[in-house]
Amino acid sequence: MSSQPSSASIYIAGLKLCESYNRQYGTDFRCVMPTNLYGPGDNFDLANSHVLPALIRRFHQATLDAAPTVSVWGSGAPRRELLHVDDMAAACLHVMNLDTDTWRTQVDPRCSHLNVGTGVDLTIADLAHLVADIVGFQGQLVFDPSHPDGPPQKRLDVTRLNALGWSARIDLAEGIRQTYHWFLHHQDQARL
Repeated sequence: MSSQPSSASIYIAGLKLCESYNRQYGTDFRCVMPTNLYGPGDNFDLANSHVLPALIRRFHQATLDAAPTVSVWGSGAPRRELLHVDDMAAACLHVMNLDTDTWRTQVDPRCSHLNVGTGVDLTIADLAHLVADIVGFQGQLVFDPSHPDGPPQKRLDVTRLNALGWSARIDLAEGIRQTYHWFLHHQDQARL
């Protein structure tokens, strides 16, 4: 077991530090907790990427190889929420530009973060079929339950952020198309 803290534990420690400063010193630090992000510049390395860039890369390679099948890890049943990085940036700017009184209508200094996401999820199977269609893969998808599924669902409640006037604008299919386009034109720069 590694003695290094996880990126999630570091993030949570930073969030708690901001909450403590806000309570103790009256500062107005604002934190956001994103869902799974994707987009241009993503990590497409099959050994350590997230599900969406891994699917893009696998379907792209299978299309080039005219492979009859692509194996997708797990049962395909788990549900995931995905947010384009440009929407994440827009949410951060929105939150930073809110006046303090408006911010405090939705955020208590003792819990000073907001979830940022779409509030909508889909199954890994549906995501895989969507990516296959966008990439142009003509073969069959085979789900491999010998690999772990991970948590059954990862979706954030974005009600408070929506109440502050922000919601995601980039449709998932369009965002995947943009990301695939970036991948096609930047494979020499992509983390493969």
